[in-house]
Amino acid sequence: MRLMVICMAIILAVGYLLGGRLRNLSDLTIEWSWLALIGLALQFVTGPGSTVPLVCLYLSFGLLIVFTIKNIRVFGFAVILAGVLANLLVIGINGGMPVSKHALRSSDQGQFLGELENNPYPKHHLATDDDLLRYLGDVIAVPSPIEQAISVGDILTYGGVGIVIVAAMRKPSGQPQPVSNPEVAHAGG
Repeated sequence: MRLMVICMAIILAVGYLLGGRLRNLSDLTIEWSWLALIGLALQFVTGPGSTVPLVCLYLSFGLLIVFTIKNIRVFGFAVILAGVLANLLVIGINGGMPVSKHALRSSDQGQFLGELENNPYPKHHLATDDDLLRYLGDVIAVPSPIEQAISVGDILTYGGVGIVIVAAMRKPSGQPQPVSNPEVAHAGG
C-alpha cells in the first residue's frame, strides 16, 4: 500500500512538472472501472493452506485483463496490460508468485522468510530452482520505508498507470484539439 501511495504522489508530481493539471483527469474516459475495483479487491483475499485465495487471484487477473483490453485505446493501457500479463504468466506457470530470498532480505522483510518456507501462502511462495521464469517473480527489492518485493509486471503496471494519469493531466481541458491537416481546417470555412 505504501508503494501505491508513493507512486501516485510521484505520478502527480511528474504530471504537474510537465505542465499538467489535476482537473484535466475529469476528461479521462475509463470504461468498466468497476471491473478494476473488483479485480483489485479480489487480490486482497488471503490465507494459508487454501485454494480460495489462488482462485480469487486468477479471477482477479481475468477481470483486470478484460478491463485493460476494454480501455486499450487510452494511452498507457497497453503498458498496464503487459504488466498484468507478465504477473499472470509467472503466477500461472508456478501456481503462485515466486518471491526471492534476496528480495525479501533486501527489502527489509526477512522476517517473512520462515512463513513462506514453512507455510506457503497460495498466492506467494519462496522461489526455488523448480520455479519457471523466476525473473518475472517478486525479485526486485524496494527497501524501507516501502519494504516490498516487486516484480517486472508490477513496474509495468505502475508505469502504465503513471502514463495514463500524466497524459490525461497534460491534455488541455475543454479546449478544441488542433487540426493536423490544413485542408480539413479550411474545408469548413
